[in-house]
Amino acid sequence: QVQLVESGGGLVQAGGSLRVSCAASGRILSGNVMGWFRQAPGKEREFVADIDWTGGRTQYADSVKGRFTISRDNAKNLVYLQMNSLKPEDTAVYYCVLKEGWRTNYNYWGQGTQVTVSS
Repeated sequence: QVQLVESGGGLVQAGGSLRVSCAASGRILSGNVMGWFRQAPGKEREFVADIDWTGGRTQYADSVKGRFTISRDNAKNLVYLQMNSLKPEDTAVYYCVLKEGWRTNYNYWGQGTQVTVSS
């Protein structure tokens, strides 16, 4: 089993920046993919970004491209999401996710951290 714990959420003004982190623990296999999803009130959960084991492949939702950057530190089992130029529509609970490299869907989810962007 793998446990994921997010941190770093909070309240920020529009145009500001915030970095959320996720610490993974437990039976972590190399080659995994980690990422972030988010869910805004009354909306479906949506993909934000993910990163492969080497950090050489990243993917982003169109809505965050150019503003958000995902990175990871395998030695510390951490993944980060640097969020710049934040907009009120980025307000959501942000969930850290992990899957083994061979899986299609994410099978481990964190509890989430709230990010609120005020206008």
